[in-house]
Amino acid sequence: MRILALDLGEKRIGLAISDETQTIARGLHVHIRRSLERDLEYLKGVVKAEEVELVVVGLPVNMDGTLGPKAQEAFAFQRQLNEELKVPVEVFDERLTTAEAERVLLEADLSRQKRKGLRDQLAAVLILQGYLDRRRRSTVS
Repeated sequence: MRILALDLGEKRIGLAISDETQTIARGLHVHIRRSLERDLEYLKGVVKAEEVELVVVGLPVNMDGTLGPKAQEAFAFQRQLNEELKVPVEVFDERLTTAEAERVLLEADLSRQKRKGLRDQLAAVLILQGYLDRRRRSTVS
């Protein structure tokens, strides 16, 4: 079974998925947001089609460790997903993932338009890979 990660944005949701061994994250795609109902329906379809057993939502924690309005929105979305999906939904600290994604894309010398489309997906990959690595370390210790 696989793990799905979401990088929530106001206009887009970046998606990444693990391999079946839950070791490596790869970008899936970017979903353009329309409404909460449509977003939830879309994600239900992805969970079913990709045989997802767990969803990880990026939690935007402030650099000082506090939770601001965006974090509250992520918790609200997590609650909505918990009601709609038949799999557990967790949050994972996503500090610096969007900035790191932008840095990687700039180094790849991609145009602004191409970066815009890939940034959310790459941020989701970074969220998921961080989650997978932390999980693996905690089971080894």
